[in-house]
Amino acid sequence: MRQIAIFVAVGCAAALTHLGVVALVVELLLLPPLAANVIGFGVAFFVSFAGHSRFTFPVSRESLGVARRRFFAVAFAGFAINQAAYAELLRVFGSTYYLPMLAAVILGVAVATFLLSKLWAFAQPQG
Repeated sequence: MRQIAIFVAVGCAAALTHLGVVALVVELLLLPPLAANVIGFGVAFFVSFAGHSRFTFPVSRESLGVARRRFFAVAFAGFAINQAAYAELLRVFGSTYYLPMLAAVILGVAVATFLLSKLWAFAQPQG
């Protein structure tokens, strides 16, 4: 349960970073929400990896490079699903509520991200 609580805390920090960056990019740079989502993901990845590699699934310095590559693969796969679902929601409902729709998509991808992170990305060699 402790690991799940830490995952949620780190995930919330990354999700808030993601949403904040998207909001800033949409409102200040006037990019469309779908394009802003790519930038938000890029920034939030660093928050997520730093928190998960340090607190949720602590890894040794020797394993950090492998964990980073694996976690990027997990995060990128999650982002591909995120982007496709977000594009569909924006198409169906328009962009008026772009942030709540993105928050729902991020939450939906979180469970798969936890499982893949725990079982593969941050898995420590046995033996």
